[in-house]
Amino acid sequence: MEKRVGFVGIIVHNRKEACDVVNGVLSEFGDLIVVRTGVPRVRDLCSVITLVVDATTDEIGAFTGKLGTIPGVAVKSMLSKTDL
Repeated sequence: MEKRVGFVGIIVHNRKEACDVVNGVLSEFGDLIVVRTGVPRVRDLCSVITLVVDATTDEIGAFTGKLGTIPGVAVKSMLSKTDL
């Protein structure tokens, strides 16, 4: 399977409880991440993380699936339609 470029959007509710687990998963799949940006919303106790990734569909499925099991985390992704 060929790698494709894409993005992952993550919203972390209740940052104080979920941030260590989220960062652990991001580190575990760090080889897939090309760019990471994050915006904390301190008053709302949530944050938004956007990632540009270079991954196969299987890799992105494992990555987002693991993130999606974390309580208070919402995740969506999209990959390009063709190999680049």
